[in-house]
Amino acid sequence: MMRERAGLRRISTGRSQVFAVLAAVSILTLSMSGCSNSGGTGSSTNEIRIQGAGATFPNPIYQKWFSEYNKVNPGVKFDYQSIGSGGGIKQISSRTVDFGGSDAPMKDDELKAAPGELLHIPTVLGSVVITYNLPSVKTPLNLTPEAIAGAFLGKITRWNDAAIASSNAGVSLPDAPITIVHRSDGSGTSFVFTDYLSKVSPEWKEKVGTGGAVQWPAGGGEKGNEGVTGRVKQTPNSLGYTELIYAEENKLPAASIKNSAGQFVRPSLDSTTAAASSVAGQIPEDLRVSITNAPGATAYPISSFTYLLVYKEQQDQAKGKALVDFLWWAIHDGEQMAKDKLYAPLPDEVVKKAETKIKSITFQGKPLRAS
Repeated sequence: MMRERAGLRRISTGRSQVFAVLAAVSILTLSMSGCSNSGGTGSSTNEIRIQGAGATFPNPIYQKWFSEYNKVNPGVKFDYQSIGSGGGIKQISSRTVDFGGSDAPMKDDELKAAPGELLHIPTVLGSVVITYNLPSVKTPLNLTPEAIAGAFLGKITRWNDAAIASSNAGVSLPDAPITIVHRSDGSGTSFVFTDYLSKVSPEWKEKVGTGGAVQWPAGGGEKGNEGVTGRVKQTPNSLGYTELIYAEENKLPAASIKNSAGQFVRPSLDSTTAAASSVAGQIPEDLRVSITNAPGATAYPISSFTYLLVYKEQQDQAKGKALVDFLWWAIHDGEQMAKDKLYAPLPDEVVKKAETKIKSITFQGKPLRAS
């Protein structure tokens, strides 16, 4: 009996020791877990998070880039809010994000008002397309500058108007009112479109002008390229403008537009590249340039660069270095992915100029990228 009790005491003591060891291991594990997390978010203290906001125009390719870059550099994560170019300029100007996105180059007064020198880094080229919803028309339309400007001015109000019909022989256009859809937010896509209209229509230039947000003479507004394509898709007899990939993804047609050489040109990678190539030798050092209504028989007339906006002098060394390394990757490796998303890659001459800008980004006056 005494032996049984002694045995039970040994078992109990052994169990207590095991429990004590397990408890110690649990406490150590929790302690290590707490040390490896930051602010209770579960992210590693070594992880660098870079915040951006701006243009919806390039958002599809940017999201692809951020995903692919994270695979080769898991320690860097991007959060880009697709809020429109106007929002991107506003947020980078107030330093609430690490970079902005804009299709419209910043104006001189906007650059002067910023708290530091901002650089324009071109990323890809895209085209703004004139899209429409005409259920009874299966043939792609041809549109002249006069017809486009007239419709958005509210002067051409029906689809079978002679200004449209004359460029579409054999197409049975409906005798139906045109419902115009435009952007409601500050938009680089709107800047590109109105920049084009101001070049081809003196009346548009005088009455409306160029801008990311203008007083539209006709139609209703929607937020983002997503909003415009959504409204056009849902509204028979509507006419709007959006970036090419948004029309393609929503299976909406894109009109061929008569360019400055008098040719009707469909929006495509080749015709967008042709527009950029025609002005490549005229791009200024700060890279702010408009390529709408470019010369050349094969140039699509509503093409544009899109930009990432970054401060030349970075405030955080680690984050600045991570951003610079990403920008370098984007204009080299990232360009190879552009065509799959229906964007045209940068011409070689523009890549070289972008390289120079990226190499000029500093922390405390010292370049963040080695030569």
